[in-house]
Amino acid sequence: MSSIEHSVDVNVPIRTVYNQWTQFESFPEFMEGVESVKQIGDTRTDWVVEIAGVRREFEAEITEQHPDERVAWRSMDAPRQAGVVTFHRIDDTTTRVTLQMEYDPEGFLEKAADALQIVRMRVRGDLERFKTFIESRGGETGAWRGEVPGPHQGGTHTGGSGTGYDIGEPMPPQTVSPGYPRETPLPPPGTGPIPPAPGTGPAPGTGPVPPRDTPGPVI
Repeated sequence: MSSIEHSVDVNVPIRTVYNQWTQFESFPEFMEGVESVKQIGDTRTDWVVEIAGVRREFEAEITEQHPDERVAWRSMDAPRQAGVVTFHRIDDTTTRVTLQMEYDPEGFLEKAADALQIVRMRVRGDLERFKTFIESRGGETGAWRGEVPGPHQGGTHTGGSGTGYDIGEPMPPQTVSPGYPRETPLPPPGTGPIPPAPGTGPAPGTGPVPPRDTPGPVI
């Protein structure tokens, strides 16, 4: 498992930066290797990406999303990845975007690319291109400001006021949870204490969360 973390300061208000990030279908415009992203549900997206010369298609799920704060996601199949993007207000016109991602390279070419730091370089490049993209526009192309509670919060996601869309009618963007779904097998009855259930550890956001990149857009 490999981890990546990178931040970039964007000279745009936090609301605008967050709104644009929720427009997942625009990711190919600034993410290298991302051929397409399609919104197939409130919290599901379909990705087609190229990694180290290998073309892959996979679905990703938004696991947590809070307007102007964070968007977390995880892939539903290979290539395995999970991450979170957080937004921090520096001042009225400056926002710090931090991407933390964890992924599991598959195959010789992807592992070689990881060893050569190609993936990390791509993530950094993607954030810099996002900065240029939103700063040059001066405004977002759309927005979805609904809520997707994290596993530790319970409840169901909401669309906020009205449809949850601020501009136009783009599909909502999603977030990724900081970890993969790892199942903890239960011991046979009477053999000992039952291990804690998955998801009962520290709440997301209390420590660095792996980012995402290469295998897909930095969702």
